[in-house]
Amino acid sequence: MFENLIEVLKANPRKIVYTEGHDARILESAARLKKDGFLTPVLVGNVDEVKAAAAKGGFDIEGLEILDPATYDKMDEMVETMVALRKGKMTAEECRAALSKGNYFGTMLVKMGVADALLGGATYSTADTVRPALQLVKTRKGANLVSSCFILVRGDEMICMGDCAINIAYEDRKDKEGNVVLSAAQQLAEVAVATAGTAKVFGMDPKVAMLSYSTKGSGKGVNVDLVRNATAIAKEMAPELAIDGEMQFDAAVSPVVGQLKFPGSPVAGYANTFIFPEIQSGNIGYKIAQRLGGFAAYGPILQGLNAPINDLSRGCDAEEVYQMSIITAALA
Repeated sequence: MFENLIEVLKANPRKIVYTEGHDARILESAARLKKDGFLTPVLVGNVDEVKAAAAKGGFDIEGLEILDPATYDKMDEMVETMVALRKGKMTAEECRAALSKGNYFGTMLVKMGVADALLGGATYSTADTVRPALQLVKTRKGANLVSSCFILVRGDEMICMGDCAINIAYEDRKDKEGNVVLSAAQQLAEVAVATAGTAKVFGMDPKVAMLSYSTKGSGKGVNVDLVRNATAIAKEMAPELAIDGEMQFDAAVSPVVGQLKFPGSPVAGYANTFIFPEIQSGNIGYKIAQRLGGFAAYGPILQGLNAPINDLSRGCDAEEVYQMSIITAALA
């Protein structure tokens, strides 16, 4: 997988900004990327502190761009842009204070085209990485929500799972009068189509299983209805995709079980892209695959934003930073 992504980046040079430029794991990854030469890192932080941390760790970052919010020469322009983006929700002083922090500053660098992608979360929480992205980069045209997926790899086998990190549950969105403006099923369908799109980026031919405790009406209940309705909507949204459901996991992965329970389905028994009905099952599912199934898990990969912005685990190591850097930049 990574060999293919690296070839993409060699042909399409990209610049990635790190919101925590002083972190040893970030610096180790940046030094490695500098040496490899297919991706350009930009480090956010105090120049002296970043260089001191790199020297302490023995990481060669000579020549890499280090941008400090306190001395950035286009900060006034950045503040003005953020005030406009926030549409009266924040004053210039509040925007300047926010932009003094690496997460907001780095996100604005992407918004203003200084960098193509962003990777954060080595010390910031997921919320502190996603919030600036929603406020500044915003969702792409046609997207109603941000979601996530994980790419899981075991040998030559690759699967995709979503959403396992962002959307806790799917509930109808209503206006002030109580009218449904975006149903729960529409949201889940959007996650399915977005996850299939991410799977394609990684060279997969997505066969999307909408997972449930029911297969083709074997179970009843509001949760089954959600998945069934979302499946119908997803098929309308992307008729070119192989999407089917609702189905249990065994029906999704076993051809014998799948075709017995869901005869004629192009997905049942052959799925490689799995959509969970809420975050609890999604998080449990990908971690079972990782810990018991022997899959390497890459993510969460955020979907629905206008630019690639991804979140690291605070327990990540330098190898994970390096790998997520490649994934994030390739999405650009």
